[in-house]
Amino acid sequence: MKTLKLVLLIFLFPLALLSQECFMVPTETRYWDASKAYNGYTLFGTRGASYLVDMEGHVIHTWPLGTNPRFTEAGTLLDAVGGNPSNQNTWRELDWNGNTVWQYSESRTNYHGHHDFAKIFNPKLGDSTFIYIANKDLTAQQCLDAGCSPSNNYTGAQMDAIVEVDRLGNVIWEWCFFDHVVQDIDPSKPTYGVVANTPGRIDLNIRGNPVKSDWMHCNSLDYNQELDLIVINSVHGEFYVIDHGNTFIANNPVSSIALAAGTAGDFKYRFGDPAKYDKGDPPSVLDNWEKATSGHKQLGGSHDIQWIKPGLPGAGNFLVFCNAQNLFELTPQSYIIQINPYLNSAGVNTGNFVNPPDAGYTIVNSPDANLMKEKKNVSKQVVWTFSSKNNTSFFSTIGSSAQRLPNGNTLVCSMNDGHFFEVASADASIVWEYINPMTRDGVKKIKVDNYPTYNGVFRAYRYTADHPALTGHDLTPGSTMTGSTPNYYKPVDLTANSNEGNLQQVTDKLDQNRPNPFSYSTTIDFEITETKTVNMEIFDFSGKFVKTLVDGRYLQGKYSVTWDGTNESGMQVVAGIYFYVLRADNRQVSKKMIYVK
Repeated sequence: MKTLKLVLLIFLFPLALLSQECFMVPTETRYWDASKAYNGYTLFGTRGASYLVDMEGHVIHTWPLGTNPRFTEAGTLLDAVGGNPSNQNTWRELDWNGNTVWQYSESRTNYHGHHDFAKIFNPKLGDSTFIYIANKDLTAQQCLDAGCSPSNNYTGAQMDAIVEVDRLGNVIWEWCFFDHVVQDIDPSKPTYGVVANTPGRIDLNIRGNPVKSDWMHCNSLDYNQELDLIVINSVHGEFYVIDHGNTFIANNPVSSIALAAGTAGDFKYRFGDPAKYDKGDPPSVLDNWEKATSGHKQLGGSHDIQWIKPGLPGAGNFLVFCNAQNLFELTPQSYIIQINPYLNSAGVNTGNFVNPPDAGYTIVNSPDANLMKEKKNVSKQVVWTFSSKNNTSFFSTIGSSAQRLPNGNTLVCSMNDGHFFEVASADASIVWEYINPMTRDGVKKIKVDNYPTYNGVFRAYRYTADHPALTGHDLTPGSTMTGSTPNYYKPVDLTANSNEGNLQQVTDKLDQNRPNPFSYSTTIDFEITETKTVNMEIFDFSGKFVKTLVDGRYLQGKYSVTWDGTNESGMQVVAGIYFYVLRADNRQVSKKMIYVK
């Protein structure tokens, strides 16, 4: 009889990538393929502070702001004050040491800054300026005079504006959605028109969504200096391109604002939901009401619109984080989407903006039946998309960001779980992964099941040492945020093979504690297959560190350790469920135990 030879390929996916399905998730760097990742430093803000960490998670530097930080080409850190992206009326630039070098506050009571901002170079002014999103208050009468349906109440109505100020804080340009509206119910109003023929304006009476407070809820913007255009994104699933250059007159704010309010300020391009201007089908429930379709809607709950910067793969295309709320998919998941706005129906780059409905759609079927998704219309202007194969692995209902990196990879920040990961351009594999350890309850080595944004991060950015904000500064790694030694998977950990019928890879072993439950003390046995550094720690059910039992270099062999139910300070812990975690050379395993009194 022949011996059956088996070759088993085991894929050990980084634990945090399954965070939607797992309850106990180790934080900080979880995986790093140094040969494929874009080596640099990752900047993010959380709980009122900004952190710059290296690929292993060592903290390089911190700043005393942490809302939506980013570095400027002037070598400063720019952020909003207050820690809440949804409500911000003051912005600051800080130097390396945290000193304020510039500050601006919106003092007008009818403007309410929120979500996004940018420091830009205005070529017509020949100087740097600051732009930001603000909700502008409207009276009910203004809404009615513009042609809003009289059947609704418009008390507290607002529409977003983009405001530009100079170094001295003077408003030098402004653009507002309210100046670019259309309606088809009242011919006596100057805004009257055929919505389908007016893609450059927003319909005042979108079905089921009357003008109200924070009506557009715009959450991101970007500036293209070469084209002198601004793009702004609405959470409702559309982004809009605005002409800045042809509506700006240097040293003449009054005329600039008037130009921006006129037809020159109408949208040059819009993408995401053509049904909003009667050029496509809206999402809807199918005849079998247990199923639904997204219609021609491409985006839902989207964030972080941007042009891919010059010199990067895909330069000139749009990149957007599609959270995929409100897309009416039976099983939702988030997507990163790249759009070439110049493509026509033949796939030809025309060099000019093409209205997406004119470019047309491709009907795409779900790649796997287990995703339980209906076929959908995908715009022919979509040239690249990333989503996790397992739709429960990557879904953020709020915030989040994506950044194209010089090597073609894409850095993603998924806000709900404080989850950062880098996607390889060649095969969409994950080449780096990190979980923010800062939670509402302090720094945690393990994140447990909790409500969304428990350790949330609005955005994350990757920079290299030659960026103006980093050159000339000490980039010596400090400790990690948790104080732990970095312990992450590497490519060698993801694949293994076993021959001659041996289906189990030889690895370190952690036994169940005995007795369990226990009252006074319990013994934990573990086995090390080769000499290596070993660490074993106790955590409570919330993920809070309790005590270190083992930390040192161990020879190959079997060992036992005892825990007497005390914490690091020698105090007796409360009765409950605890976890013990064994880490050895980037591998880790954990088990649950019960302490009773």
